[in-house]
Amino acid sequence: MPSTRLPNLNRVMIVGNLTRDPELRSTSTGIPVSNFRIAANRRFRDNSGEWREDVCYIGVVAWQKLAESCAAKLQKGSAVYVEGELRSRSLDAEAGQKRNVIEIRAHHIQFLDKAGEPDEDAVSFGDDQFGGDDEKNN
Repeated sequence: MPSTRLPNLNRVMIVGNLTRDPELRSTSTGIPVSNFRIAANRRFRDNSGEWREDVCYIGVVAWQKLAESCAAKLQKGSAVYVEGELRSRSLDAEAGQKRNVIEIRAHHIQFLDKAGEPDEDAVSFGDDQFGGDDEKNN
């Protein structure tokens, strides 16, 4: 049986609200990076017919001009549409333990709170804007 070669696909789309203000910093080479978390809510009926709400918290990382735009225009509670790729990385946590983090590396962010034309507040950059392999998240 011939082996099936699957296409490489890693695309995430999510709408949520920022849980706190974005943090803007720069890598050691001066590339701007912004980190923030969003909360995405889901309402559903449980088996007894009662309405329930489930919240998913996910981290978002934006690079370059996208990072600067997020830091300038977003704040805690802002509604955003984020499109990007799912990434995982390891962090050194307290007491020397390793911690794995899964987050979205944003390629496109739509600011949903501001009135105006739908595409007026969209910020999007191609993969060539990210400075290689995201500078190893420095």
